[in-house]
Amino acid sequence: MSLISEYFPAAIANTFAVLSSWWKIPRSQAGDVSWHMLVFGIDWVGAVAASAALGLLSYALSLITGDINKAHEASTIICFSLSGDLLIFFVLWQSFQERRNKPTLIWNSLWKNLAFTCICVNEFMIWGAFNAFEQVINLFFQNVQDLSRVETAIRFIPTPITGQLTALTTRFVLHRCRADAIINITTIISCVSPLIMALVNPTWVYWRCAYVAICLKSITADSLFTVSIILIAGVFPAETQGLAAGVFNTVSQIGTSFGLAIVALISNQVTDQQSQIEDKGSPEALIVGYRAAFWTLFGMNVASLVVILFELRKVGNIGKKKTQ
Repeated sequence: MSLISEYFPAAIANTFAVLSSWWKIPRSQAGDVSWHMLVFGIDWVGAVAASAALGLLSYALSLITGDINKAHEASTIICFSLSGDLLIFFVLWQSFQERRNKPTLIWNSLWKNLAFTCICVNEFMIWGAFNAFEQVINLFFQNVQDLSRVETAIRFIPTPITGQLTALTTRFVLHRCRADAIINITTIISCVSPLIMALVNPTWVYWRCAYVAICLKSITADSLFTVSIILIAGVFPAETQGLAAGVFNTVSQIGTSFGLAIVALISNQVTDQQSQIEDKGSPEALIVGYRAAFWTLFGMNVASLVVILFELRKVGNIGKKKTQ
């Protein structure tokens, strides 16, 4: 019952968000949606193919996360194969639909914009690393330091505070500084978080290392999101901005899912194979896997930094007002 009750705050928050949206978002001026629009105005083939591909891939990853030996089973191989085939079909189908000027989920031509592609790749890695970091450090607090869920939750209070401060600061300096410089600096800062936790001594108090790691981790995620939204508005015409923003948000959500799965897989495997302790559920055994997870997250941040250094150099200032 206690596990179920943990979903109540999320349900209340989502209900409040829905009611607020219904109250504040203005009605569309396009008129009522017809059945013809619902049937023929949406790329249902692409939607089914993409959903099935991602669902099968997520299911296969969840199987091998718990037991890597299941990767050799026929059912897992079939899931991976079908997922790959459906993803290839989805890409080809989107190209086919775009050439015929038919409804598509994603215009493949969007990826020709190098800045947009780079931003999406970074969003995939940064948000995947950010959410995976929160999950691993949450397990570190509870399973290694033996803290209660309430004590663990209190330790995450700095995250929304630094996130809001980062978003506000980014908005104020974006028109004065190069966008790539902002992302580079914030990414370097956030690289410190997983590095600290990879080297931390579990007996150290919260304020010595974990507090610093939690404060710094959200900086890149929030600054990248702010920069990306303004960048999308600047590099695409008005009729394409909504689609590009939707693709960007979808990529971030997929990155979250895959980041969690990959980090969980690495953590579990390292704990099972490299820990010399027989009780794999003990804090001494778990910390080995958690350290590997933090090193993986550090690598994801460094990889993101490399992409930014080589692909976003020509972006420059994107927050300046255009003169007539």
